Amino acid sequence: MQKTVLVVGGAGYIGSHTCMMLAKRGYIPVVFDNLYNGHEEFVRWGILERGDIRDRARIAEVIATHKPDAILHFAALIEVGESVKNPLAFYENNVIGSLNLLQSAIDGGVKHIVFSSTCATYGLPETETLDETHGQKPINPYGRTKWIVEQAIRDYSDLLGLSAVILRYFNAAGADFEGRIGEWHKPETHAVPLAIEAAMGRRQGFKIFGTDYPTRDGTCVRDYIHVLDLADAHVRAVDYLLAGGKTEAINLGTGVGTTVRELLDTIRAVSGRDFTVEEAPRREGDSTLLVADNKKAAALLGWAPRYGIEDIVRSAWNWHSKHNAPH
Repeated sequence: MQKTVLVVGGAGYIGSHTCMMLAKRGYIPVVFDNLYNGHEEFVRWGILERGDIRDRARIAEVIATHKPDAILHFAALIEVGESVKNPLAFYENNVIGSLNLLQSAIDGGVKHIVFSSTCATYGLPETETLDETHGQKPINPYGRTKWIVEQAIRDYSDLLGLSAVILRYFNAAGADFEGRIGEWHKPETHAVPLAIEAAMGRRQGFKIFGTDYPTRDGTCVRDYIHVLDLADAHVRAVDYLLAGGKTEAINLGTGVGTTVRELLDTIRAVSGRDFTVEEAPRREGDSTLLVADNKKAAALLGWAPRYGIEDIVRSAWNWHSKHNAPH
């Protein structure tokens, strides 16, 4: 019998790709989304239940209707800079909303949750690659809200029998290779789509923040992971929990770092277009190096990333070209 998964935030970027993957693997995804950051046209696999995670009664109603076997929780405000300007919104949505969801899950008899967390909970890295034992000292309100929810999940696991997988993403990028869904944020703040828009002539060049880092070309190093690899890990996390897996936190990254200049060179090569680049001073809080140690994901979920930086750029370019980067 097919199992149902409630995908909270399933109309968003990573959530929609995960719904696609869930359907492909035989699950029935049900999307719960307020469409604040999500897109109704991305709900192509499973039905849409409109609602807000700050509305506990509405969450309870949807859980009672669909009786999901597991919940995937993607719903969050994610823009780091905005979290510094407006921390209250992040605490209301990311913390209070998540507590509503956790309690509604327990009340509704759902004991399995996969939570979208972030490498931002680690704060400034103390090692070249980050594993799950690295200390957690988030340096912005966004990272702190995710860290708080991680603690709540652990308490719910210890005291109320919840089993959960906390997935700490590194830099999600790329798109469905068929170009049906892709990365579409308003406003856009992520490096890959920003650089692609510059290559398409839809944006006035690309800005590099900091060229004096102690890296191979002076620019920051990031671990870019294809959104389909992320989606695959989420489905595997559901499989793991339904098979009796216990609560764990797991990094999701490729283990390979790409500098900003290398990313821009890849976009030039894939698109066949050049674009202007402006060099600007470092931004406060930007880490030199953020690269995942992903051995735990391999050990517990049998997961390994399939795609590299060129696949990421090629699929993202295809999506943006097809949709002309709608805004």
